[in-house]
Amino acid sequence: MKKFLPVIFFVFLLSSCQKDIPMVNLGIDDVYTVERMRKVILHPEFPGKYQWSMKNTNGQDSVVSTERDYIFVAENTGEYSLKLNIIDAENPVEHSVQIVVWEEDVAYSPYITQVFEYRPAPGQFVNTMPEYEDGDTEETMRKKAQESISGKNDVMVSLGGFGGYITFGFDHTVVNAKGEKDFKIRGNSFYAASNPNPDAPAEGGSCEPGIVLVSLDENDNGIPDDDWYELAGSEYYKSETKHDYEITYYKPDAGKIATPQPNSPISDTTYIRWTDNLGQQGYMAKNVYHTQDYYPKWLDSDQMAFNGTILANNAVDESAGKNGSYYVLYAYDWGYVDNHPNEYEDKISFDIGWAVDKNGNSVYLPGVDFIRVYTGVNQQCGWLGETSTELARAEDLHVQDPTILPNP
Repeated sequence: MKKFLPVIFFVFLLSSCQKDIPMVNLGIDDVYTVERMRKVILHPEFPGKYQWSMKNTNGQDSVVSTERDYIFVAENTGEYSLKLNIIDAENPVEHSVQIVVWEEDVAYSPYITQVFEYRPAPGQFVNTMPEYEDGDTEETMRKKAQESISGKNDVMVSLGGFGGYITFGFDHTVVNAKGEKDFKIRGNSFYAASNPNPDAPAEGGSCEPGIVLVSLDENDNGIPDDDWYELAGSEYYKSETKHDYEITYYKPDAGKIATPQPNSPISDTTYIRWTDNLGQQGYMAKNVYHTQDYYPKWLDSDQMAFNGTILANNAVDESAGKNGSYYVLYAYDWGYVDNHPNEYEDKISFDIGWAVDKNGNSVYLPGVDFIRVYTGVNQQCGWLGETSTELARAEDLHVQDPTILPNP
């Protein structure tokens, strides 16, 4: 493993009257060496107005940030020249940093290596994908989720109803490559083989969109506790999409009496109650096809709350007479997990450049260390049950699978 080269850098400053000012340590070095797809976090310990610039392909300095801290990460090996200007009327500072990027000692995996959190909302596949066993805890269920989707494993994990989420990462920082998609996530979406509505769009079937959040490990502690940014998909700015939505699910009593729907597979129409911050309430129904508990059995709490962006419902009852026998869930255009079949690789791929802050403003991230996916709709589709995002493995599109030989 290459280490940073310690280079102590001091700046002597003179006032306008040429009187000596005490030596100041900027807190950053002249030279760093780092493996590609690893971060260099630069935190100058000196006040002022900051401007970071880097030489572009034409050899000219181009401003890359005006924030105090600068995080550098590169996809490719090479030498990178960075310059810091601290703008101050009396004591301006200019400091050059050389960053040498090496090939990694051990080849990176393009696939998930760690699941940090698994917190599904209630749902008809919860406690089965992955399977709950007596004595399981949140930690053992996290490990089961990790086993399901890490590496080349393609075992689906369910996130349950709106808000249920999973957080995962790779053995490196996923680089934000300009003008390119950066990673893809597989789901189990499919288009319907037939549709009673001949005028319906072809991109409909079982599409259960999940929203993607990303985070950069700015404090470098390996824990997903930094700021999160949503990848703004095709629906983000539409009026039907609601931000700052919050829902609370309530665990059903052990002795609850079921309220079945006559002549229907729905075995309990009032199974799990929910309320939201829009003043609405409703129920997640239970059906005869999934008879286990829908509320996560490893959690002791009697209620679960989730918040985030909620998309408009995408299910349409296309059955004759609208009797609920044929629901079609239509895909959104782009930017969501489990929204298009896996063979449509561009549709299941994501660009870190789509990141926005909580106010919807575009945010530049040089890369991300953590990815979170959560179910983006609160929708009940009769006998089909609630809409719940499922996902399997994810892949960094900038890392070659070492087991796959390149084309000759």
